[in-house]
Amino acid sequence: MYYRTKKLRQLADWGFNMKSLKAQHHKLSDTHEQIEILEHGANHDDAYKLVPFQQKLEESNLFPLKPTQMEIFQINVGKMCNQVCKHCHVDAGPDRKEIMTRETMQQCLDVLAANSSFTTVDLTGGAPELNPDFRWFVEEIKKLNKHIIVRCNLTIILANKKFHDLPDFFKKYNIEVVSSLPFYSKDRTDRQRGDGVFEDSIKALQMLNAVGYGLEGSELKLNLVYNPAGAFLPPSQESLEKEFKTALKKDFNISFHSLFAITNLPVSRFLDYLLQSNNYEKYMEKLLAAYNPVAAANVMCRNTISVGWDGYIYDCDFNQMLELKVDCSNKHILNFDSNELRNRSIVINQHCFGCTAGAGSSCGGAVT
Repeated sequence: MYYRTKKLRQLADWGFNMKSLKAQHHKLSDTHEQIEILEHGANHDDAYKLVPFQQKLEESNLFPLKPTQMEIFQINVGKMCNQVCKHCHVDAGPDRKEIMTRETMQQCLDVLAANSSFTTVDLTGGAPELNPDFRWFVEEIKKLNKHIIVRCNLTIILANKKFHDLPDFFKKYNIEVVSSLPFYSKDRTDRQRGDGVFEDSIKALQMLNAVGYGLEGSELKLNLVYNPAGAFLPPSQESLEKEFKTALKKDFNISFHSLFAITNLPVSRFLDYLLQSNNYEKYMEKLLAAYNPVAAANVMCRNTISVGWDGYIYDCDFNQMLELKVDCSNKHILNFDSNELRNRSIVINQHCFGCTAGAGSSCGGAVT
């Protein structure tokens, strides 16, 4: 089920003059094409010989990769977004119509109520706030006494007056806000996320600070996400966090708690960038060379379940965007089988090198 209200159609008018790969009918909007490139290179050439990710796991005594526990329940509530970021692995944007229905949300709530091991619910998109049932969903999750993370792109707070109260709404339910900010300067941020994004992001961060988010000693958690603007690995998360904190405080009097440095995975729009810039094979070799067995042992898919907007279950958000469903007989939230999921083998492919390079990468930043 796609659009459900006239208001939702109006939301699609927001954003930048850039279409999603799907709207362009781009070949990479086909996940089979992406997987073919990941396995056989940019030219679908058998001469392309990157070491298989499975082999590296075997060398680390980690294959088959198994879950350690099920703690984080990540839910993509829709691919609609008011931005069209160049690195987006979701291929989100104003033209994406996929939205989670209240029926599927209720199925998620039923699973959460029946599985106490899930202590955190991580809401993502797109811009999750664009789902017309977003606030209802948050309220219902909170009744189950779960910690909630919302991956807010910041600009949504300024996009329309109906979203201006989001900082107060987040505060009311003690939601942890995690927001992407590619850099602490206008040029580098707008190049990746669109004209005007940096200015609106700064205003949104100031609004969040004004209600108590991100302040020293505050329980209202505000964390930022950094990802590289090119075909390279992120620098030290610790040093980058200090750099961001110093610059944002000095220039805009903005405070936040932690910075998560995330490696760009070769999926969707970032894969397109790698191919267009002739960096794909070099980047994959860079990820392979930086393989870290300690990071591999701590990858996020070992304690996370990812649910798509249509209710299908995945090992992680990246597998979701490649349509690599869990290796279980029951693949939909309606038939959620916790025992089967605990004993499954995690589905892997070459993109997984992005999570195991250097200090590792996850939705919560470095893993080592």
